[in-house]
Amino acid sequence: MKRRRFLLDSCLTGAALLSPPFLWSTSARGANELPVKGFNMKFSPEFGIFAAAAGADPLDQIRWGKDQGFRAWENTLLKDRPVPEQEKISRLLQQLDMEFGQFVGTLTFSQVTFAGNDKALRQKVLEDARASVAIARRMNTKIVHNVLGVAHPKLPMDFQMANAIDLLRRIADIYEPYDMVMVMEPMNHKIDHPGMFLHTVGQAYAMAKAVNRPSIKILFDIYHVQIQEGNLLPTLDQAWGEIAYLQMGDTPGRNEPTSGEINFVNVLQHIHDKGYRGFVGLEHGNSRKGKEGALATLRAYRSVDPR
Repeated sequence: MKRRRFLLDSCLTGAALLSPPFLWSTSARGANELPVKGFNMKFSPEFGIFAAAAGADPLDQIRWGKDQGFRAWENTLLKDRPVPEQEKISRLLQQLDMEFGQFVGTLTFSQVTFAGNDKALRQKVLEDARASVAIARRMNTKIVHNVLGVAHPKLPMDFQMANAIDLLRRIADIYEPYDMVMVMEPMNHKIDHPGMFLHTVGQAYAMAKAVNRPSIKILFDIYHVQIQEGNLLPTLDQAWGEIAYLQMGDTPGRNEPTSGEINFVNVLQHIHDKGYRGFVGLEHGNSRKGKEGALATLRAYRSVDPR
């Protein structure tokens, strides 16, 4: 081979290997191993989904996720972890050039918080919101998911909506100096969370519009929306301007995509084609157990990743 041809081929080969969307593993690779193709969608796993393949240690799960092409992570119950553990997670994500998505700032499945007028409960929500600022800054994220509690059993819905809007505005006052965004999630009444105040996308959209602040948006969980109201793509399109975060799981079963009835190839391609490049949280279980189940879930995400 002529020297000039050899040099040209070497340069082209090196450029191809280093160009996106390919990623080298964070661990040592053998001489014959190829780089892993990164996901086009910013899929953000939750701890536990891939534990059977990656190990029980949260840090090992993140490293494994990076090696598989994931670019982000989320943890709903992050605030329950000790601060030193939060710091380790955040530090590793930043070292690996990964992002952290949502965590929950205030959470109850039994108390009337946003919809009611109990001063002590509403004050506790505001205290939780203030505390979540420090966690968000520690994790280098701008997204906090606050759960709106259960509906008031005796108060007309119009009054409940007014109470919730008032509290959302007060949370906006807390978050906006830090350029943070609170997302609120409609949760289905039919299977998982009967009695929750916020249970439809239209209701969340009406509140976001009424608050009219950049710091109050919607978390659109494809799993919950499919169960509660279906009509996924038109509902998504109607609320598009107020959606700041997505989560997913298939139904029935709340497991990985392709395990149930939702056509995730079409849904995710539609979302990607609309220009969404934000987080897509993986909040579900695996339909199969053990390492093979975790690897099957990984393969499922490769099969539904948008073009």
